[in-house]
Amino acid sequence: MPRYELALIVKVMQRPETAAVLKRTVEALMERGAVVRSLENLGERSLPYKISKHKERHRRGGYFLIDLEAPPTIVTTMMDHLGRDIDVIRRAFIKRHLPKTEECSGIIPVNYNDKLVAKK
Repeated sequence: MPRYELALIVKVMQRPETAAVLKRTVEALMERGAVVRSLENLGERSLPYKISKHKERHRRGGYFLIDLEAPPTIVTTMMDHLGRDIDVIRRAFIKRHLPKTEECSGIIPVNYNDKLVAKK
């Protein structure tokens, strides 16, 4: 499964309400087959510009990153789901390209006698 980051900006609320929004989002991801790896709180910040969403104007928001592995079909369904959530101001899925690791073939033995004889 591909690896994604879900960037969320949620409206400013008390801690229990913010936790409920994140719990709702993570549960929706897991219901659709995603494996959530981590959740990172980037803090509350001023938005770069006023954003009107769900008949409200927002100047500040809470920024969160969710690291997950999910099938590609989840992106469109979750974008629709989060677009209807009244507590989410902005959402974005970012595909993460992880570097491929190659297996080590081990140490190749070197015949030191041949190297010593070749120098003389």
